[in-house]
Amino acid sequence: MGQALWRLSPRQQQQLQEELADQLTESGGGRRDQGISTIFLIPQTNEQSLQLSIPDIYHLLKTRRGKEQHGFIDLEMLPPELGITILSYLNATDLCLAGCVWQDLGHDEYLWQGLCKSTWGHCSIYNKRLPAGFSYRRLYLQLDEGSLTFNANPQEGISYFMSKGILVDHPKELAKFIFYTRRLNWKMLRIYLVFTQEKRDVLDELVTLHNFSNQFLPNALRDFFRHIHAPEERGEYLETLITKFSHRFCACNPGLVRDLGLSPDAVYVLCYSLILLSIDLTSPHVKNKMSKREFIRNTRRAAHNVSEDFVGHLYDNIYLIGHVAA
Repeated sequence: MGQALWRLSPRQQQQLQEELADQLTESGGGRRDQGISTIFLIPQTNEQSLQLSIPDIYHLLKTRRGKEQHGFIDLEMLPPELGITILSYLNATDLCLAGCVWQDLGHDEYLWQGLCKSTWGHCSIYNKRLPAGFSYRRLYLQLDEGSLTFNANPQEGISYFMSKGILVDHPKELAKFIFYTRRLNWKMLRIYLVFTQEKRDVLDELVTLHNFSNQFLPNALRDFFRHIHAPEERGEYLETLITKFSHRFCACNPGLVRDLGLSPDAVYVLCYSLILLSIDLTSPHVKNKMSKREFIRNTRRAAHNVSEDFVGHLYDNIYLIGHVAA
């Protein structure tokens, strides 16, 4: 799918646009020059090339190569970005079945490469010199198989990726793979990180990948727990996560640390206060909710250098947006 569209020269693209315009005119699709440039990948600015107006797509879906053609339009008639977006919702089995229907799709290495990198954003094999006969379609199936294995047994999943040469056994490579992958089950990921806590290398690298510059503390904590899910109960692992987050947050915001007098220890206290406040305000079992004045008083007892206004803004954020680790 789309291999021809990627490799069309500007002149061929112009001819294809004119042919489609003629088809749209004949089928009552409107003016010949209306919105055609927004459908194909012709030289434009980045903002223009991403525009896909609804009328254009509607007329494009109505266009047929012949009167005998029925059903939905062939994916080759769609822009590559739109085709990849549609196919990204399919699993590996459905993609293989689709490849049997659209022959060009089944053999389009550019498409499979895009699907691999949009789902598994970082793999060590991407930066290697690829051998002759390398297939991104085969790699996609291996990545899918490894992800399913990981979601059943994290250690076996990582071992599978390494055995296929997809990942290198290095903390930074493992952390990047985890950070940029959308297919890993968060519960299994938490089990894996707890299990590797003895080395701490993977977790350290994973925390380093977060950039909390110019983020408000509760929002930064939400972003952190979105990638590294918090445990359900308090314990050593939660303390480790908050400690690492506190140091990383301060490292990313030296100006905030200087102006507000924050330190990793103070951020650590504030994070625990935010978690407790989140539970208090969102739990249906807590009848008497903590007031803003109570939160300020309790927090400043443990973090003396933090201003009352800053702590008040923390309360407002949780009250309006919700739990920091939901």
